[in-house]
Amino acid sequence: MTERIECVRGDLTLEDVDAIVNAANESLRGGGGVDGAIHRAAGPGLLEECVARHPGGCPTGEARFTGGHALAARHVIHTVGPVWRGGDAGEPELLAACHANAIALAAEHGIATLAFPAISCGVFGYPADLAAGVALDATRAALARHPAVRLARFVLFSDELLAVFDAARAR
Repeated sequence: MTERIECVRGDLTLEDVDAIVNAANESLRGGGGVDGAIHRAAGPGLLEECVARHPGGCPTGEARFTGGHALAARHVIHTVGPVWRGGDAGEPELLAACHANAIALAAEHGIATLAFPAISCGVFGYPADLAAGVALDATRAALARHPAVRLARFVLFSDELLAVFDAARAR
């Protein structure tokens, strides 16, 4: 079977895929990092939809679905990654759940191509070398369960982060 996972350097907000995955906060009201960039690029309609469709936000590890508004991607799948607390507070399981739930939600909505950021690797402090292995393993397993999702692309904002994900992907 052809690999259904890609790792590239780029800007997630410019990806022309069926859906991009937002590394959101629990309120789904926008914030810093990837979340803020997605909300800015999508325009105010994304926040309005998040508030209307998901007033309770999104717990860590779960995923929520919205339109893409002004993004090239037609939809956004919001998931909340864990804050790094040293690795003994369920962080790997929660990070794996983010990827599994995003792909399951994609399959439920007929999404064939989606693009992920490095969830939790920014302000949430998850070490990239640990997160990459968890993310890629969980993504492979979820893609095996959901064959209609043809591509999961990890769009990474730096050469360093791309190298970490490429190394984990090669394992």
